[in-house]
Amino acid sequence: MVVLNALIPVFGLILLGWLFGARGVIPADGGRTLGVITFKLFMPVLLFSGLARADLAEAMSPQLLLLYYLPAISLFVGVNLLMHRRLGRPSSMGLAASYSNNVLVGIPIITVMLGIDSLVYLFAILVFHSLVLFTLQSLYNAFWGDGEGVNWRNLLASLANPLIIGLALGALVNLSGLTIPDPLWRLIELLAAAALPVALLMLGMSLSGYRLHLSGSMLLLTLAKLVAFPAMMLGAGSLLPGLNPTAHAVLVLMAACPTGVNVLAFAMGATDTRIISSVIFLSTLLAALTLPLWLVILGF
Repeated sequence: MVVLNALIPVFGLILLGWLFGARGVIPADGGRTLGVITFKLFMPVLLFSGLARADLAEAMSPQLLLLYYLPAISLFVGVNLLMHRRLGRPSSMGLAASYSNNVLVGIPIITVMLGIDSLVYLFAILVFHSLVLFTLQSLYNAFWGDGEGVNWRNLLASLANPLIIGLALGALVNLSGLTIPDPLWRLIELLAAAALPVALLMLGMSLSGYRLHLSGSMLLLTLAKLVAFPAMMLGAGSLLPGLNPTAHAVLVLMAACPTGVNVLAFAMGATDTRIISSVIFLSTLLAALTLPLWLVILGF
């Protein structure tokens, strides 16, 4: 029952957004405007508020960061090598298998299942999430792609998005000890409270525009994302004696989240776009089934 209480609101809002998008309930212009407000205001404020007052002492430990990023990078490299051999060219398939939608899906599920204090571990990972994986993808494209080198402008543009800026400002306030006046903090809380419901609706609306193109590559990537990645995280954590069980559970759930939509920005051509958009759609759909299984494995 606790698992259902965590998942039904999240995937219920995604389904509602999908219905709105499929039925055209919200006009296209209105949807775009709402998306801009959500991802340039509501979500950055949510991340800022979560990180500004979090206890970063334990969460920022090198052990915890390595525990997440070693499996993530291993999966990234392994899938890219496999798909390079299969397709005969570089692609962003490894990114699709290792880049999780930790904000829209991870935050609400972890909050309900483990409590709001546990989000500090998620925020610690998010600080480096895009930086590490997007940089790896850009380097891979540069050295094994078209030979044009790293497009630093595009990489910086992908990193300097409002979500990362919100995280960076939250970390700055936290580490500096800056005190935010109560009236301003209440305004921040009001904006943050609107973030997740609206963002989940927007995710559903965006998924209504995707079409599922079944292929072996798409199924392989979906399995890698929803099964292999969290299994690697579960196994890696069991090898570390004394690891905080809550931190380990957070990392497994983050790995078990579906593929994040930002991966599409790194798609290399129409074929990649078709496969990755299908992976985003299918992994989000199937996560409603696989996340409960991982929660049971974790003892919930």
